[in-house]
Amino acid sequence: MKIAAIDIGSNAIRLLISEAHPYKDKEVDFTKLLFLRIPLRLGFDVFEKGKISKKKQVQLADSMQAFKMLMNVYKVDVYRACATSAMRDAKNGKALIKSIKATTDIDIDIISGQEEATIIYNAHLGEQNNAKKTLLYIDVGGGSTELSLFQDNQLVKKESFNIGTIRLLQNQVEKAHWQAMASFLKAISKKNAQLQLVGSGGNINKLFSLSKQKEGKPLSIDVLSNYYNSLSAMSIAERMHHYDLREDRADVMVPALSIFLKIMQHTHSKEIYVPKIGLADGIVRSIYYQEAL
Repeated sequence: MKIAAIDIGSNAIRLLISEAHPYKDKEVDFTKLLFLRIPLRLGFDVFEKGKISKKKQVQLADSMQAFKMLMNVYKVDVYRACATSAMRDAKNGKALIKSIKATTDIDIDIISGQEEATIIYNAHLGEQNNAKKTLLYIDVGGGSTELSLFQDNQLVKKESFNIGTIRLLQNQVEKAHWQAMASFLKAISKKNAQLQLVGSGGNINKLFSLSKQKEGKPLSIDVLSNYYNSLSAMSIAERMHHYDLREDRADVMVPALSIFLKIMQHTHSKEIYVPKIGLADGIVRSIYYQEAL
């Protein structure tokens, strides 16, 4: 089965096409056939002006048309397109989705922060044996941060906070947002001494690649702090040059690291695991298991 996932985020939009191969004992291998990322950055419009500009509307529509053609070329059997924080907040988001449906026949679901967190967790669940662990999943995006607490593979708590990298760059995060997240984290850490953090999102994935850490090993808080201090002291151009970063990654890395570091501090955590999964991976897996039932 060929499955496509479209992730319309605040910083970038992504198309992932994978092929599912059932194995033995209910195992499934997912082979990546195509991954395409376009730094559309809808959040810069939405978090400042409350809506998506005409220019970005055209770019998004063109991108969806291109995604549609690629799905046809790869003979995709089933797909799902999900939009997150920026589209949730955009005054003209629903009208734009209706327009895209009319021109491309692509249905786009605006999902809540909590559904986003659940999809990401389910992507990791299929690859790890976490039955006896207490896990806090952290997904830092351009518009929001999703936190999900799991015990015995069961969701205990989950919350979405309007704290994201683009919102921070635009000074759109209020003190009350930080306080709410801090209260949530302190309550969790008070009840769970052995808390394991799991990070997702393009920024923590990129940092993991830069660190040259072995797959399956965690990143320490010292590593995150060192990269934060190093990147903070550089201009965007210097970050691009020294760390071989795209411009749309170089500007959001510092606010992303600040969010992860605050979470680690509030939970008294010294390390974080980075399985390098994201929303698109979760969409692919959720579609497969829904279709397979």
